Amino acid sequence: MEELKILFITIAYPTKKQPVDGVFVQAHAKAVQLYDDVVVLHCAGADPNLRQLWRMQQERDESLTEGIPTYRVWYRSFPIPKITYFIYIWAVFQAFRRIVSQGFRPHIIHAHFYEAGVPAVLIRKVYRIPVIVTAHFTKFPRKLLRRLDVWKARLAFNKANIVLPVSKSLQKAIEKYNIKARFLVLPNVVDTYLFHPNFFSQFKNRIKRLLFVGLLDVSHKKGMPYFLNALAQLRQYRDDWHLDVVGDGPARAEYEGMVADLGLTDMVTFHGLKSKQEVAEFMRQADLFVLPSLFETFAVVAAEALATGTPVLATRCGGPEEFITDVVGMLVPPGDDKALCKELNHMLSTLHLYSCHKISQYTRELFSPEIVGAKLHNVYQSLKL
Repeated sequence: MEELKILFITIAYPTKKQPVDGVFVQAHAKAVQLYDDVVVLHCAGADPNLRQLWRMQQERDESLTEGIPTYRVWYRSFPIPKITYFIYIWAVFQAFRRIVSQGFRPHIIHAHFYEAGVPAVLIRKVYRIPVIVTAHFTKFPRKLLRRLDVWKARLAFNKANIVLPVSKSLQKAIEKYNIKARFLVLPNVVDTYLFHPNFFSQFKNRIKRLLFVGLLDVSHKKGMPYFLNALAQLRQYRDDWHLDVVGDGPARAEYEGMVADLGLTDMVTFHGLKSKQEVAEFMRQADLFVLPSLFETFAVVAAEALATGTPVLATRCGGPEEFITDVVGMLVPPGDDKALCKELNHMLSTLHLYSCHKISQYTRELFSPEIVGAKLHNVYQSLKL
């Protein structure tokens, strides 16, 4: 199998200040690394303190690179947004040239998000290198793109050799903007080395552990208010459960207040932000993972929970319905606390019907680094000049 050189260009990637930003992009890079040589160029944003137009620096923190050569590029901001945007394009172009001058000339450019796809397709025009763009953005199904954003997305997707939405539902949401491209659905990656089951812990909890993992944001797109209302209703029927909330965000205080108002203080624990290793252990100890989101392009955390052998109760919010079957979990409508309460009650009573082994095996066969990495390698091979 021929090893290719792949350059990732992305607007989101883990940093010291934001260690979970773009972790799904890094998971893709690590899967690619199993078959090909990969380098990451992270477009880290505008730097108001820059005197020059742009700056590139190689990331030396091995806890952030995880063995993948990683470069970050910053650009200077100007009062006029259009000028800043052109400087951004110029900065990425110059960073690409420097990476090539250092000996890494990619066979394929793999951009993540359409914002990174715009400079990528311009580089393609000059250097005649095939470009792939992976689409992740929830703004498509949420219909939040402004006119300029739509123009950028059309440019990136129409000019790319192929576009890889992470779910069919995301592809449909993109197409509703009258964007035409060569689409191929290719899912996100689950680190099945880290997210693995502990078969001995299954059904050991008398008090069933419910688990939520996600950003606690003020837009409430993760559906937390509906979830908490559903739990308040559930407590009228049973109290043999406890919810662990892993994650942080600006709405945490609001949700903690809501828990108190609903009389659930003794039933819900907020743990804050945790490392990936700690999240995996929370999932292994959980009896049921709950994803009450209003919008998801894929739902990596749900797939990670499945990889640990934990059944998932999720909403039909986009991505989850494409891989959550009745063998591994259940689905309810988004934003419906009564339906969520009813299914919570049902699943808590039927947890013994789920097989930890079957759930984890099912997930490995769909989302493991080996599976997704091999699929990406095949896509790269098909585009190599």
